[in-house]
Amino acid sequence: MLVPGPATSGRCRPRGGRPDSEMPEDVRRYEYRYREIVEPDWRRFPGWWNVTPAQWRDAQWQRAHCVKNERQLREVMGNLVDDAFYADLATDQARHATMSLLLPPHVLNTMVPDAAPDADRLYADPVRRYMLPVASDRHPHWPSHPYATRDSLHEAEMWVREGLTHRYPTKVLAEVVSTCPQYCGHCTRMDLVGPSTPQVDKYRFALRPVDRLAGMLDYLRATPGVRDVVVSGGDVANLPWPRLEAFLDQLLKIESVRDIRLASKALAGLPQHWLGTEVRAGMARVAGTAARRGVGLAVHTHVNAAQQVTPLVAEASRAMLAAGVRDVRNQGVLMRGVNDSQAALLDLCFALRDSAGITPYYFYLCDMIPNCEHWRLALSRAQELQDSIMGYLPGFATPRLVCDVPYAGKRWVHQVDRYDRELGISYWTKSFRGPVEEADPGAADRRYEYYDPLDTLPESGRRHWLADDRSGLLSELTARP
Repeated sequence: MLVPGPATSGRCRPRGGRPDSEMPEDVRRYEYRYREIVEPDWRRFPGWWNVTPAQWRDAQWQRAHCVKNERQLREVMGNLVDDAFYADLATDQARHATMSLLLPPHVLNTMVPDAAPDADRLYADPVRRYMLPVASDRHPHWPSHPYATRDSLHEAEMWVREGLTHRYPTKVLAEVVSTCPQYCGHCTRMDLVGPSTPQVDKYRFALRPVDRLAGMLDYLRATPGVRDVVVSGGDVANLPWPRLEAFLDQLLKIESVRDIRLASKALAGLPQHWLGTEVRAGMARVAGTAARRGVGLAVHTHVNAAQQVTPLVAEASRAMLAAGVRDVRNQGVLMRGVNDSQAALLDLCFALRDSAGITPYYFYLCDMIPNCEHWRLALSRAQELQDSIMGYLPGFATPRLVCDVPYAGKRWVHQVDRYDRELGISYWTKSFRGPVEEADPGAADRRYEYYDPLDTLPESGRRHWLADDRSGLLSELTARP
């Protein structure tokens, strides 16, 4: 059984996108209008009708009232949503979800922001589609690509200390915590972050947190070729502030470290955390030390839909800038049904820049983790979208659409070396030699592959994959009712 998918043409196209005359109609027209952002009224949810503004601004109240299961969602929603939606959610959690359910009230409040959410509005909402996935969202025949893996970027293979990934020559990723204030269904670190689900028995750090962080610092002191440290997880908002500040203070004492980036989706998902008195004062201290040392300190957040940019998010962003952070940047993910149009991307970029002082930075193709095919876009669509947003935003605020290619690293979508549109296979090269290549010199000259979702291929391409289905996985999936 073949699942219908949009036809594409061109077996092996050279790097580059389509000329403008071939661009789809939906990516050739956009008219800018400044839009005032508004905090959605949380009292439209029956379970929050008596929540005060002071409670809503309190980070502890937000954390204590996170929605973690169907029962808690029913308590918030009341009778707004029918039983069929809850059954859809329960099925997804039991059979498909790679991340457990964890929604701060602030995140839930950005879904259907201008009305009381009924089932139809909730199903259609872009924030709901990636923060509250349900079984009917998943592709019915090909929920996973046959090459999907739980650590799709092979970060753990590149650990030089537990949780410290050294992939690029001058940059490292420090996973300082394995939890977040909210869990995204498409999380690229779904193998490690958050509690286990029925589908995924999560890996766990073996070392105590204090020993893990100390090991990272020891490596950086001994490796002066590293100048850029991304402090992530998980989400740094889940590391107690005194421990995070102590780690940053030690980082700032390492002479070779010249850039530090703090990764926190909580700036958008739990802005109350970053507005807390302790956090703001602590960030001012860290930023002051960074400025005296000439170190660039930035905060990176993760917003995928314009409706997530609320006054509280803007206030949190500007509080970080006022504390002395050099920049607040957004790293989103391209996802079908969320932001896969010119209008959705530009609306989001203008909301970030105009209302919150956040710089649009990257939008990634969704990584090839299990059960995410319904979110992933074909590379050709990402190329169209990159072309479509050029010329509207200032150059410094025009985001790069990138493919994070396993082993090869982040590549702009037009940097593809060769692209087989029929089979949905793109081939990439890398221009740097990192620690991986030091152990395997031949790796630097290899081409690396990335794969389009199978349902986006022409029929001939899908037939090829089925014919080459040595493991029987695709045959089994397409045979399911």
